[in-house]
Amino acid sequence: MGKFDTMSKDALTRVEEIINSTKLNDFLHRKEEEEKKKTCILWVLAIIGAVAAIAAIAYGVYRFFTPDYLEDFEDDFDDDFDDDFFEDDDDNTAAEEKEEN
Repeated sequence: MGKFDTMSKDALTRVEEIINSTKLNDFLHRKEEEEKKKTCILWVLAIIGAVAAIAAIAYGVYRFFTPDYLEDFEDDFDDDFDDDFFEDDDDNTAAEEKEEN
């Protein structure tokens, strides 16, 4: 019986080793699956960030090279209007000063 006891103990330890190795493999595969999900999400966010950066650069270049026509129009309009307004105002103040004297 001593011979069979040692064989059963060896078989039992081998079975335990196999079970432990399968548990370890399952644990490692779970980690790999979680890492795959994380890398997938990371890639999606990286692509979205790259597209947003390219769009921002394109918009900046567009704004830099597009002339501002409204600014030129406002400058011309303000110059004409300001001259007429102040000339009338100066005439009115001069006339009021003469009336007071």
